[in-house]
Amino acid sequence: MKRIREVDTGTGKPVAENGAGSDGGEGHTEGVKTLLGDPRKAIIKLSIPMILAMSVQSIYNLADAIWVSGLGTEALSAVGFFFPFFMMFISVGVGLGIGGGAAISQRIGARDRKGADSVAVHTMVMVLILSVAFTVCMIPLAERMFSAMGATGSLSMAVSYGQVMFLGITFLFYSNVANALLRAEGDAKRAMYAMLAGGVLNIVLDPVFIYTLDMGVAGAAWATVISLLLVSAVLTKWLFFDRDTYISLVFSNFRFVGRDLRDIFKVGLPAMVSQMSMAIMMFFMTIIIVKAGGEDGVAVFTTGWRIITMGILPLLGMGTAVVSVCGASFGEKAYDKMDIAYTYAIRTGFAVEMALVPLVFFFAPWIVRVFTWSGDTDRIADDIVIFLRIACFILPATSLGMLSGAMFQGAGRGMEALLITLLRTIILAFPLAWVFGIAMDWGLVGVWAGLVIAFVMASLLALAWGKWFIHSLMQDSQSTASKKCHP
Repeated sequence: MKRIREVDTGTGKPVAENGAGSDGGEGHTEGVKTLLGDPRKAIIKLSIPMILAMSVQSIYNLADAIWVSGLGTEALSAVGFFFPFFMMFISVGVGLGIGGGAAISQRIGARDRKGADSVAVHTMVMVLILSVAFTVCMIPLAERMFSAMGATGSLSMAVSYGQVMFLGITFLFYSNVANALLRAEGDAKRAMYAMLAGGVLNIVLDPVFIYTLDMGVAGAAWATVISLLLVSAVLTKWLFFDRDTYISLVFSNFRFVGRDLRDIFKVGLPAMVSQMSMAIMMFFMTIIIVKAGGEDGVAVFTTGWRIITMGILPLLGMGTAVVSVCGASFGEKAYDKMDIAYTYAIRTGFAVEMALVPLVFFFAPWIVRVFTWSGDTDRIADDIVIFLRIACFILPATSLGMLSGAMFQGAGRGMEALLITLLRTIILAFPLAWVFGIAMDWGLVGVWAGLVIAFVMASLLALAWGKWFIHSLMQDSQSTASKKCHP
């Protein structure tokens, strides 16, 4: 059961049970108790709900591709041209959620409830400001941007799909951040319920809007936006009206506090750039792919990447858990627990991803059939199989890099997490894809090979860096303790 806090009748703000600004360890919700308990159990308990939720989300992404593929290759390409922008929006929402969530988890570890509340409110205010700015800027520029990326025959479809999605930016940002706030206090179950609802609703609405209402590729966008709107309404009920969360969101007498903004963006901005670097990579990869394999290559890449993303799902779920658990351990200065959580996550994640490699490699032809069921898309089936058989080796490498980045984010070291991502996207992936695909004239096979090599190199460096960082924290802590005992 959740703890329901007493509410101050004057401000409407729940009152801390100990009557002080900090928590003092009393009145913890089940989620907070999980964060501060056994790190191995915390990783598993927080990971599983998120893996399930993200599985449904990815099933939706796959279902979306299946339904859109029925409209032909041009429709798949149109969605593919929007993909970098979608990644960019996800980057901002996820980055802001990670920044706010990490700061909240650290304050929970430090037993500072008022601080956690303040960070949560600041994060929501930033959601409103950024969503308005993006919506106003993006809608008028849609046609120009897609045309600059190389869209020709699929341009009108890309514009109709993109403009609807631009209208839903606010709900995309809000749902991502609201879920992150729940996860930050260990409430992974309700975050899971929200994501499950959104994914299932999307799956149901897609064929209705695309085919029954005959809205084509724009119908897929409307299905997504409406689903996000309804999920946002449920999250609003939990966070603002039920009053049974550890954090409370009260905006009366709000004013910006420099420390809170600094802590949010110290992790949030690098996380946004880190996530956005994937969008930037996708943008430039799209240009390289068009040169190496034409517009059909874009459809091959985006369809194949959706499938690879399914394999990364366990890591995405574990990554959210690592941010929260390591953040709380860092706030407690319990670096031994932080090391246990990080090491356990790395070992588990790597084992799971290694098991997926042979499954994707050998079953690629049967997997691809699901996405090439219309006669027009059948011509790219063999190319998608080749992509999967090369790109599947990204999976185990990603476990090392992604979970190392999550650990750094939990510790408030956003720049380190950013550099890990930049290594495999901007610094290594784009140049290597260009060299193998264009300079060496290997075509699309070279592009895919460049991606794999970049991910492997960057992830090995990330693992070494992560272990060194925690070891340094533990050494410094032991040195400080020794000086106190022997002045």
